[in-house]
Amino acid sequence: MKSKTARFVLVAISFLFASALSAQHVKTHYDHSVNFEQYKTYSWEQVKTRDPLDVDRIKSPVNAALAAKGWTRVESGGDVWIVAIERGWRWRGFGETTDTYEDRTLTVDLFDTKTKKLLWRGSSTDRLSNNSDKNIKNLDKGVDKLFKKFPPSSSRQ
Repeated sequence: MKSKTARFVLVAISFLFASALSAQHVKTHYDHSVNFEQYKTYSWEQVKTRDPLDVDRIKSPVNAALAAKGWTRVESGGDVWIVAIERGWRWRGFGETTDTYEDRTLTVDLFDTKTKKLLWRGSSTDRLSNNSDKNIKNLDKGVDKLFKKFPPSSSRQ
């Protein structure tokens, strides 16, 4: 009887752990001394990704999010440079679970072009699937979450 209870608890914990890992995680932080109201334009400096098809898939939702905030993209000479880096990794489940998972983290950095100082950083991590459309949709959702509270308030918190 104790063996069945222990197995049930182990399966329940494994399920909860796997569910938590599959959720999308978003983090942002920024320089609290910066007045973001002074920035109105941006230029893309660099997008690093394993898949060249992801370059436009990253730029498009970021451009849309910033346009919705009143920022304007310029080819060069913007107030802010954007650098985006996409990384991925694989890991295997534990215990009786032998599935292999691949996660993707997108990090978006905004730099002041004059001072070269990092102003804001956001990262979004999600689980990749075998469905390309689902991965694109999750990427878009992650970017939306990243820029939901952007630009940050210029008052200290």
